[in-house]
Amino acid sequence: MTGTPIAPDDRARLDQVFMQVVLDVQAQAQQTAPAQAGGVAAMFHKETVGDALQGCAMLIAGWNQGRVDDAGLSRTTKALRALELPELATRVEKLRQIAEG
Repeated sequence: MTGTPIAPDDRARLDQVFMQVVLDVQAQAQQTAPAQAGGVAAMFHKETVGDALQGCAMLIAGWNQGRVDDAGLSRTTKALRALELPELATRVEKLRQIAEG
């Protein structure tokens, strides 16, 4: 259980922002298509989307425990970059500093 701790007051104040980012990630990841045609590309694409969604689930679980989950953050950003969504990956990485700003 590692991650950036979030104070209960910050968590309450930032909950809507955090969840909006995570829900946006889920929606955009699910709307992507394989970069190439073919069964192997489709299989890898499905696995990468699954990684992004699992990373989001880890982020939500960590958030509910009062932290930004490092493993969930890494898994999500890696998957988003593989899905060619680098701007969204950068947005997710900023969640690590959510309580600072």
